[in-house]
Amino acid sequence: MTAAEFSPSSSSSKRWLLAALILFLLQIAILYAIGRIPICECGYVKFWEGGVNTSGNSQHLSDWYTPSHIIHGFLFYGLGWLILRRAPLAARLSLAILIEAAWEIAENSPLIIDRYRTATMALGYTGDSILNSAMDTVFMALGFFAASRLPVWLTVAIAIFFELATGYIIRDNLTLNVLMLVWPVDAVRVWQGWL
Repeated sequence: MTAAEFSPSSSSSKRWLLAALILFLLQIAILYAIGRIPICECGYVKFWEGGVNTSGNSQHLSDWYTPSHIIHGFLFYGLGWLILRRAPLAARLSLAILIEAAWEIAENSPLIIDRYRTATMALGYTGDSILNSAMDTVFMALGFFAASRLPVWLTVAIAIFFELATGYIIRDNLTLNVLMLVWPVDAVRVWQGWL
């Protein structure tokens, strides 16, 4: 990333950063409008929720699915580099936030919540709190900025480490999550149930 790619003083970058902020705020407003709870029903906010199949999962600032959102940032940076190579970094960030915000809204729709409950290991999943969903987008943006600064080999190595570590620790990760959401495999569901 060069100074020319992301100069906060350039009017183009400022407009794209404003667009990214508006998209982020729109995500929060839509989640509120569809009835998502602002914070955990427990009434408090934790930095980390270590339980996977607990009522606090997807309710606090971060959890075992945070690495997946960082990887989203890596992937969306790569996508932006491929299709908007000549655009300012702030424009590519806006695209990344648009995609992440759209996913966060879809993920918290009754259709996807029910799909998670029936097809994945998230049997008691009730959706994200607004705080958790917003932080998912923030972690995606951190992954995006990391990918813009790090060598490609290191970004790939971090993504592989995150996938292997979460796969080993909680028997779930971005790859398994997508697989089980799109095309559930009984053997994977049984393996995940041993946790």
